[in-house]
Amino acid sequence: MSTDDATEKARANGNGVELPSTQRLIPFENKEHNPESYEDMQLDYSPLLFSSLERYLPPNMLNLPRDRKVHFLSDILTRYSPQGEHTRVQKHRKYRQQILSNYEPRHKELYTMNAANFFVPSFLKAISENSEESFRSIMVEPTPGVYTFEMFQPKFCEMLMAEVESMERWVHDQRFHIICPNTMNKYGVVLDDFGLETMLNKLMDGYICPMSRVFFPEVGGLTLDSHHGFVVEYGVNRDIELGFHVDDSEVTLNVCLGEQFYGGDLFFRGVRCDKHVNTETQSEEVFDYAHIPGRAVLHRGRHRHGARATISGHRVNLVIWCRSSVFRELKKHQNDFSSWCGDCRREKKERQHLSVAATKLELLKRDGISAS
Repeated sequence: MSTDDATEKARANGNGVELPSTQRLIPFENKEHNPESYEDMQLDYSPLLFSSLERYLPPNMLNLPRDRKVHFLSDILTRYSPQGEHTRVQKHRKYRQQILSNYEPRHKELYTMNAANFFVPSFLKAISENSEESFRSIMVEPTPGVYTFEMFQPKFCEMLMAEVESMERWVHDQRFHIICPNTMNKYGVVLDDFGLETMLNKLMDGYICPMSRVFFPEVGGLTLDSHHGFVVEYGVNRDIELGFHVDDSEVTLNVCLGEQFYGGDLFFRGVRCDKHVNTETQSEEVFDYAHIPGRAVLHRGRHRHGARATISGHRVNLVIWCRSSVFRELKKHQNDFSSWCGDCRREKKERQHLSVAATKLELLKRDGISAS
């Protein structure tokens, strides 16, 4: 075997052994296959990601034991992750395990999905009927692509805020340095790191995904397979406001948990792709939203927004960034996002307008020649 051949095989799976074509992911989803759950396994990646990718396994692998499928899929994820990502994932896993081994939950009932105790009846009814009509019956769409609705019971909001307070007290007492919720918020807690990942996975899969499939299919709403769940806090000695940005998500759920506060309105300024993220806002894209405890806001992650200053009091919000690995991979090979980016849509309409005008001019010229 030549050096070039050996190198090519090493690239094939990272171990110097080329995978046969039957042992690679197939290019289309097997929608009839019912994937297994991986939530009870210790994994370097989200359990939902494994369930999602299982639909793309070659037919001869679908009935293999879970550990065999995990090994195969983990190898693929490791090979296609950015350089250093696997090391980062392993370090974060150790960090999370340190928390889970020492933190004692205050409200253990929060750590398993209990829909009847978490959600308001109107929301549960809409989810059980699972139709656009049922979803719209509980929603308000004050501006295109932003949906608001009653979601959580007051008791759930109070328990989650008390749990976050307990987490922060433990962090202070242990002098433990925790990772911030994101690059912009300095105050709050990543709930996944404190043991709530499984519950939030079920919240996304069973309650956010049904709505996302209906309202956001063009931005990965059909294939959400992982999340980042956290709580942020605003007020005195906390974050005051949040600058203009887009989320690292395909779909975002933002729920105000409480408490008493003044200010802190969300402002939305249109949906944009990476190319147009800093372009001018059109007048019809301007919308401001005032938070109400227990009420949710659902929107595309690429919907530009920010939060005005919380002038007084203390505001606490639960935020879940829902992501689609399939959509992110497909997006790398696309240039036109006119189905959801406001500026791509305007540019496409302008191109169509110019094309029609040019065609009319050419026809007029031909008619003139024929007449002469």
